Amino acid sequence: MKLKNGAEYIDSLRDIKPVIYYKGEKINDVTRHPATAPHVRAAAMTYALASDKEYRDLAVATSHLTGRTISRFTHVHQNIEDLIKKVKLLRVLGQKTGTCFQRCVGLDGINAVYSVAYEIDRKKGTDYFDRFKDWLTYIQDKNLMVVGAMTDPKGDRSKSPADQPDPDQYVHVTERRDDGIIIRGAKLHMTGGVNSHEILIMPTVAMEEPSRDYAVVCSVPVDAPGVTMIFGRQASDDRRDKRERIDSGKPAFGAVGGEAVIAFEDVFVPQDRIFMNGEAEFTGSLVYRFAAHHRANYGACKTGLMDVLIGAVSYLTLIQGTAKASHVRDKVTEMIHLCETLYSSSIACSAEGWATVSGAYMVDTMLANVCKQNVTRFHFEVARLAVDLAGGFLATLPSQYDLESEDVGHLVKKYFSGVEGVPTEHRMKISRLIEAMTGGTALVESMHGAGSPQAQRIMILREGELDKKIKLAKALLGIPVKKK
Repeated sequence: MKLKNGAEYIDSLRDIKPVIYYKGEKINDVTRHPATAPHVRAAAMTYALASDKEYRDLAVATSHLTGRTISRFTHVHQNIEDLIKKVKLLRVLGQKTGTCFQRCVGLDGINAVYSVAYEIDRKKGTDYFDRFKDWLTYIQDKNLMVVGAMTDPKGDRSKSPADQPDPDQYVHVTERRDDGIIIRGAKLHMTGGVNSHEILIMPTVAMEEPSRDYAVVCSVPVDAPGVTMIFGRQASDDRRDKRERIDSGKPAFGAVGGEAVIAFEDVFVPQDRIFMNGEAEFTGSLVYRFAAHHRANYGACKTGLMDVLIGAVSYLTLIQGTAKASHVRDKVTEMIHLCETLYSSSIACSAEGWATVSGAYMVDTMLANVCKQNVTRFHFEVARLAVDLAGGFLATLPSQYDLESEDVGHLVKKYFSGVEGVPTEHRMKISRLIEAMTGGTALVESMHGAGSPQAQRIMILREGELDKKIKLAKALLGIPVKKK
């Protein structure tokens, strides 16, 4: 059955039995556990928009493999229009959830593996591309959620995967058999892992021949034997555990993406789910393309989050009576400026997209890295301005229990009130939303998701074409330019 809406997606998660732990205890149902349920609901929004007439054109696409209508989160980009529609969809989803909706990594992995598998087959005579298309057709027809698993623990970062004292610090093949392979290792920071259906495993760094056992791309179901997940702690997660509707900040959709450790302990992968198996020379292209797609996304989803944050702080200034002050208006204007500048980066790298030999479209990699570099600065500056405008009570506000207390509730209502006629609870709730969006894991993910800031700077310099720029300067000055 194809999953058609959010409710069906949530129901589908109850039919699978992944092994998941949180704070030392096993989670039996991610759709009901207070730590994971908000993230399930955020991901469900990606299904819900496909049924919404207003957003359907953005949320669905036509499969180039089957001609059938599919989720855009399972689509291989076929042109620039696809890339731009994806950007617009991500911004809307950021606005609707105020958090991470978790399907981007799988989408970016699908697009990177598609083009690289094609190129491996052309050079090596393998059949990875056909295998991948068969698997992708299955994913599209069922409308399954895929977690893109790329980030390895890395162990001693001064050593290559093959030189690690502990070989499991990178996912690797321990045994090759006629019917498949056995893998070991782990992936960290896996957004949406606990509420996905499938895991798409990819290498995290460019590798050379000695590390060929680590050059593996494959897929396994989340409940495959040997797969164990550990759900990560998040800012204010105990507030959600106690179901404090005010203190949780974003009780419906969670604080960020719901990240998990995914460990693979002698997991069997059948041949038809293996899409790279030792072709180390292609790992660089795969990582490069995945990173560019993923970094391009941040200028869209994070813009949607900024829209919510700007709206939240603007509402707070209204109910605090400061909205008309010139310095407040100036700071809100700066927040909007940074937000739209970031969005323009995401649109630009999509508009400058290009076709790989497989036919799948890539974003402009230079502009994608510039986009993500902007995220590491602009989102933090918007958050700083939001905290500035909100005021110090953001850090000292009493809890929901104090608000509802028979003994002190009247004091909280009296002394945390704002403009007359606005309930104190509204001011408290909006402040908790701002707190959740400006502290803890949300901004850490903006900084380090899709690679730390230095990773983008390396790529920006590499893509900067300094030789061409030097020639431009020489030509302007009449200095002879040597021809190669």
